[in-house]
Amino acid sequence: MICSNCATENETGRKYCGECGASLAAACQACGASNVPGAKFCGECGGRLAGTATTSAGSAGAVGRGVKSSGAAPVAERRLVSVLFADLVGFTTISESRDAEDVRELLGRYFELSREVIARYGGTVEKFIGDAVMAVWGAPVAHE
Repeated sequence: MICSNCATENETGRKYCGECGASLAAACQACGASNVPGAKFCGECGGRLAGTATTSAGSAGAVGRGVKSSGAAPVAERRLVSVLFADLVGFTTISESRDAEDVRELLGRYFELSREVIARYGGTVEKFIGDAVMAVWGAPVAHE
């Protein structure tokens, strides 16, 4: 058996590494079976091993589906999304020839209308960049 702490090979059946003293087996509290260090569940009875994070079976399943549970690391998830990027054609030219308050009013109306239309179709405004709008469908809520 190879020690996961120092990578020293040890004789089969040992419970502790002869080089560093690290545990080579984790005993199941429920059935007493020997398991490799770092295992979260017993290979014999399926019980949770001591020293692992405690979550209920339901929340463990939720983590596997990409749902965050308290104390669990985030899980990567692949999603299909649609992204919209739109901006005003000729905005730089228009903004150079108008008063600053007029430009701000134009952008305010444009952003509000964009926000309404995007929300109407189930999208989320990701950000406004200058005169551009970036919107996403499919995140954080999936859509057909």
